Amino acid sequence: MRRSRIAFFVVILLFFGGLALTTWAADNQYLPLALFLVCASIAPFFLRFERRSIQARELVLLAVLSALAAVGRVPFAALPSVQPTSFIIIVSALVFGSETGFMVGAVAALVSNMFLGQGPWTPWQMFSWGMIGWTAGTLYRWGWLKHRLLLLAFGFAWGILFGWIMNIWFLANMGQDLTWPSVLAAYAASFYFDLAHAVCNVLFLALLGPGWIKILERYKRKYGLLELSSDKRV
Repeated sequence: MRRSRIAFFVVILLFFGGLALTTWAADNQYLPLALFLVCASIAPFFLRFERRSIQARELVLLAVLSALAAVGRVPFAALPSVQPTSFIIIVSALVFGSETGFMVGAVAALVSNMFLGQGPWTPWQMFSWGMIGWTAGTLYRWGWLKHRLLLLAFGFAWGILFGWIMNIWFLANMGQDLTWPSVLAAYAASFYFDLAHAVCNVLFLALLGPGWIKILERYKRKYGLLELSSDKRV
């Protein structure tokens, strides 16, 4: 197994540990923890370049994608769960790979919360959006997301799953007050927001996905960025 793959799985373990810590961490600990986790998420990206020189335009591109995904949340803050962040993470992962998708998702969550408010939920959002990117890149490499309908189904499924993961953070903070009725109530209360996220992902992927992927692919081929691939994109 390549060292970059090993490093990535180490990052996943670090995130699980970080998520466990947020269930009892004091209010002044979650931001340092989030900063540590986002630094860890960048490690596989740098290991990717261990045998060749890092190009500044590659770092700029990743920074721009992360910034777009983060800023995309701000104008839609008044509409909970309606935002293009997941869409940008998915298309980034399809074009540039799973590690890049994970990093864009993790960084986007941390940066956007600089505007919308940090809290113990931040590492959970970093993990959830990071996993959207990682699974998108991995499933595309396996050939599962090359069909348009499967890609739309993937976006819908992760809109629901994202909310389910965030519910775990909410329920974990209930401690001994946690009961099955409270679990059912929490998931029922979040259903509308999860559905809105899922539908929003489908709409963005259906309407803007082909255009964004084409632009990113053209930029990737022109400047030889990250992993080159001859696979035809969706």
